[in-house]
Amino acid sequence: MDGGCHRGRGLRSGPSHGSHGRPHRAGLRGTGRDPWLGDDEPALHRRPRARHVHPRPVAQGETMTTPAAVVWDITYACPLRCEYCYSESGRRPSQQLSWPDLARVVDALVELGPRTVVLSGGEPLVVPEIFQVAERLRSGGVSVHLYTSGWHVTDRIGAAVLEVISNVTVSIDGATSATHDRLRGRAGSFDRALDAAARLSAAAAGRHEPAVGVDYTVTRSNFAEMPDFCRLVATRLPSLDYVFFGAAMPIGLASREGFVAHEIVTPRQLTLLRDDSYADTLRAHVGADLVVSDNGMFQMHPDRLAQGEIPAMQVEPDGRVRAMPVYEGTVGSLLDEPGTTLWRRAMARWSDPRVTGLIEPARTMEAWADATRRLDLMFGDTEDRRRIERRPTFP
Repeated sequence: MDGGCHRGRGLRSGPSHGSHGRPHRAGLRGTGRDPWLGDDEPALHRRPRARHVHPRPVAQGETMTTPAAVVWDITYACPLRCEYCYSESGRRPSQQLSWPDLARVVDALVELGPRTVVLSGGEPLVVPEIFQVAERLRSGGVSVHLYTSGWHVTDRIGAAVLEVISNVTVSIDGATSATHDRLRGRAGSFDRALDAAARLSAAAAGRHEPAVGVDYTVTRSNFAEMPDFCRLVATRLPSLDYVFFGAAMPIGLASREGFVAHEIVTPRQLTLLRDDSYADTLRAHVGADLVVSDNGMFQMHPDRLAQGEIPAMQVEPDGRVRAMPVYEGTVGSLLDEPGTTLWRRAMARWSDPRVTGLIEPARTMEAWADATRRLDLMFGDTEDRRRIERRPTFP
């Protein structure tokens, strides 16, 4: 998934960014409005256009009959080869649907009734019908967010984004081309991402939407560049609405033992990501809203689920729904069954003793990575397991 999420994903998982007018959540540093809830929700933000995407606690009295948000990895096609991609996009068949089936998935999502759908990938801008998808969602009353590497952003595409997207996030994972291009697996990707963020944020300035931001996946080797990146944003992206720093999670390709040993953040770095004073230091360099997160809620630890930190529904390109956003294993397809049925089935997986038995004791990044590898093999299908077996070692 583009954005390192998470999801970022993610979210990035599921989706990932922001905080709001509820008790402070561990691992999330910064201020910002909650896009799941809309403009009428009390918020702590200071910038009127800053919007972020993050799993959120369930409000008192709220039911879980439908997810507040859906992340749809609409294609696994991607021009980049990110070393930590949780979906291994660009390394597997795209699973991209034709327009008739895309429309069916959209209609199923509208019927499900989330407040937000995040279009991610892979690179969603390679899908020819991406703006038809976005317009159909908006017509159904759903806010549309877009994650992109920026590789394909032109003036024409930028103009289309302004018309149908509520929030667009560009992934940039370093303050230099050397760092970003190494992690993202393609020369020139830093310059294109920076240009895309500049083009989109400048075009959106003065408009109510879209909000335009940058997602920075934090690894061991790019951690030290975070302050320089904030300075870069201040000089090169003066119209940007937000910056999100989220720790690379030990999922997908990033769960490989070599990647965990060399690139997952160290305990000291993780402590700093959870430190308000460190976030304040970064914030001093940039005018945009800034959020720092350890992304720990994407682990779906039973303790955090019990606190009401509910993730987005995760949809694969072909309409299948994952039981848990960052782990392999689906519970059915939106082309075959109602979204509410699949959501209930997904939630049942979260309390499966086989799941909780692996996640509950995983209190370190290394333990989380081990749980990920076991869960992926346990719940992935035959093709998933074959793909996992073919993964190259890192470094």
